Amino acid sequence: MKKIKTLIIILIVILVILTILYFIVGNYFYNIALNPNTSKTFVLGEVGESPEQKQIIQENEKWLNEKSEDIYITSSNNGNLKLHGYEIKKDSSLWAIVVHGYAGQGSDMIYYAQQYYNRGYNVLIVDLRGHGQSEGNYIGMGWHDRLDLIDWCNYIINKNSNYQIILHGVSMGAATVMMATGEELPDNIKVAIEDCGYTSIWDEFEMQLKILYNLPAFPALNASSTVCKIKAGYNLKEGSSVEQVKKSKIPTLFIHGDQDLFVPFQMLDEIYQAANCEKEKLVIEGAAHAEAVSINPDLYWKTIDEFIQKNTN
Repeated sequence: MKKIKTLIIILIVILVILTILYFIVGNYFYNIALNPNTSKTFVLGEVGESPEQKQIIQENEKWLNEKSEDIYITSSNNGNLKLHGYEIKKDSSLWAIVVHGYAGQGSDMIYYAQQYYNRGYNVLIVDLRGHGQSEGNYIGMGWHDRLDLIDWCNYIINKNSNYQIILHGVSMGAATVMMATGEELPDNIKVAIEDCGYTSIWDEFEMQLKILYNLPAFPALNASSTVCKIKAGYNLKEGSSVEQVKKSKIPTLFIHGDQDLFVPFQMLDEIYQAANCEKEKLVIEGAAHAEAVSINPDLYWKTIDEFIQKNTN
């Protein structure tokens, strides 16, 4: 009997130790990937800027300051957060909402905003939760952000019920757009443009875990998912672009560079094949992650213009 009690105590101690280790590992990877207050250099690498790039950034920021107005809404889901956006007005019934990527901010999307503005659109540039000037203590990876994006759409529609809206996201912003299209959306939302979005949060993190740490998904990703559920209110398997586009009724243009390694090019076909909406695919040869627009801007915008025209008339 004494041996059995000792064995039970040993097993309990082992279980407690394993549980503690499970949460230590989960918390570590959660902070690396999903805490907006920790550096993302390890994940994204060092990003250098040439003098020419710095000048372009300064000119773009000047344009944004001159053209835009800071606006705020309160999210209707997952925290009632104060969300920030830049509103750039034009005398038009057309709106484009442009959505930035992981660990970025709305001002990263100024070039895209300029392109739509020059085409006659009002433009809304959003800061996703936990980014830029928006509140939030976690990165939503598009999942909770999809509902925030719908809130932004409603903000526009409340101005005028006849407005027509285009959604355009890059990387995590593209995942946000795709995940939003799987929801019941107002008829005002006419077209979605997704540029290099991932199949799911789980898939993207599983791939990065392998690249950065040479680790399998189990148990590190499972532990991270548990911590994410506790701290952010969602687990890593909830946010699936593939599952959302299966339900989509929004005409969607899927864009990807064939040299993308950060969000692997192979993810494009899985998403595209799953999409149950009017759809078109654009592959930009030689483009790495989020570089499609800079590698071949003429083809990029020509395809977008034609796709929008085809699906809004």
